[in-house]
Amino acid sequence: MHFLAFVLQEGFDEAAARHMVLELLALLPLFIAVGLAIVIVPYWFICKKAGFSPWLSLLNAVPLGNLVLIYVLAFAGWKVMPVPQPYGQPYPPYPPYPPQPPAPPQG
Repeated sequence: MHFLAFVLQEGFDEAAARHMVLELLALLPLFIAVGLAIVIVPYWFICKKAGFSPWLSLLNAVPLGNLVLIYVLAFAGWKVMPVPQPYGQPYPPYPPYPPQPPAPPQG
């Protein structure tokens, strides 16, 4: 709100402008850290589930590292674990077999 009032005022105060810029520059590392966390955490889980080292997700902090990581994930073979079977009976075959007609009588 103060920024809008500052922009709309008629007289330009250079000291106030310098003060506002310094305040925004002080908050810039916080904004960058939050943005990196929003990107790195999902890639951490994706790399872990794909069988890669989760530390590869830190490539997002490097310029163009996100592009490299996407290519690695897209074209490398994933070491995915098989889906565990439910406790007890295994799954029925999918799709179920059609019913068999009765055999003709012999005789």
